[in-house]
Amino acid sequence: MILVSGGGTNLQAFIDAVREGRIDLEIAAVLSDNPTAHGLERARRAGVPAVCVPRADYADRASFDRALGDAIAARQPDIVILAGFMRVLGPELVARFAGRMLNIHPSLLPAYRGLDTHRRALEAGERWHGCTVHFVTEELDGGPCIAQARVPVHPDDTPERLAARVLEQEHRLYPWVAALLASGRLRYADGTAWLDDRPLTAPCTQTSNDRANLDLNLSPDP
Repeated sequence: MILVSGGGTNLQAFIDAVREGRIDLEIAAVLSDNPTAHGLERARRAGVPAVCVPRADYADRASFDRALGDAIAARQPDIVILAGFMRVLGPELVARFAGRMLNIHPSLLPAYRGLDTHRRALEAGERWHGCTVHFVTEELDGGPCIAQARVPVHPDDTPERLAARVLEQEHRLYPWVAALLASGRLRYADGTAWLDDRPLTAPCTQTSNDRANLDLNLSPDP
């Protein structure tokens, strides 16, 4: 299941990857907290069930989280993908899907958690920026990192230009990582991301447009 709040460009990347046979996934449903989210229309056009749990219908976050969790569980998804879902999830909801929920963040975590990452990276004079796929935990943008895609920061970059290049890499990286989790090669245990039964000592990395060759940073054999 994929959760969205807005336009759903990462959702579209999943839809395209599944349709073209580049990943072995089935999108059980698309869920949004926003009835006007364009991501819901993307789902309908692709023949994917579209579900809405409007945040405005609930008096507090706890009741919304319960309804959201029930809506997710009703579809019995193996994994849950946050793809531009602009709500902070409470600890009970996170625990309900622990180890099965992924998020993508537009920075090279642990740098620049939270919002406005592209402007902050430019103001700090970073040479590299990018995105990170991580497991969702109670700590905002703080779950174990799985994979990152890096892009160079150009001297004439604006936040908008940089964001556009990072978004291209999100579309490449996120479906690949989700397919690893769905296949069982990737898992979450003891607060750590594991790939092929070995703990990741650092995120898998992807630089610029190279999506075929990812450097897998694994711990040495015991």
